[in-house]
Amino acid sequence: MKNKTIDIGNEINPILGLIAMFITQDIVMKIFFKEKKIIKNNFSIPFDSSVILAPTHRSRWDGLILTMAMGRRVTKKDCRFMVTKSEMRGIQGWFLKRLGCFSINQLYPSLSILRYAVNLIVKKKQLVVFPEGKINKYGNKIPLKEGLFRLARLATKKTNFITIIPIGIAYSEVSPKFRSKVSLCFGEPFIINGNINLNIDEFNKLLLERMTNAENEALKVLGR
Repeated sequence: MKNKTIDIGNEINPILGLIAMFITQDIVMKIFFKEKKIIKNNFSIPFDSSVILAPTHRSRWDGLILTMAMGRRVTKKDCRFMVTKSEMRGIQGWFLKRLGCFSINQLYPSLSILRYAVNLIVKKKQLVVFPEGKINKYGNKIPLKEGLFRLARLATKKTNFITIIPIGIAYSEVSPKFRSKVSLCFGEPFIINGNINLNIDEFNKLLLERMTNAENEALKVLGR
């Protein structure tokens, strides 16, 4: 059976995207969270570069927090989220698909999905990959998935370099509650090109270290 081709150009519904942005960022986020802080650490948004955002994953709110910090209002680009198949089911999946999300089988990713993700990177879209692979509510030290590294290596065959941005997201409570505080911290970015001399284990160790450092800084701001 042939792999189904995904049309990148039709993936995001522009009207639905604007409506979703208004509802989530201007209403839901402002009402639910008491305070929102972004720690830039002299971070400069790479507007003209292939970018992969690699955030920690502590809550279902993470996607909205990330969109607040790196969404179309800030970077003029939508965040394209790579999510698990379970999140793309039912009415939620219908909306997520039209807002730029796409699912991947973490154990057996299809060639069509890998090609699609690589094309997003090459076309300088903003791809979001949660390296922990799932919500890690308590921030336990778990091995990062190998997918981000493999994806980046595939993409370097079609583009000169890729900027990977580790990000730490933290909340004032383990499970965010009404009028909680939230903080997002940008970690130290690093560049991957065709000459990278790191293996998967070395790359994941470095990525985890920078994600953890960013999260610790975000937690410190919240007094945790």
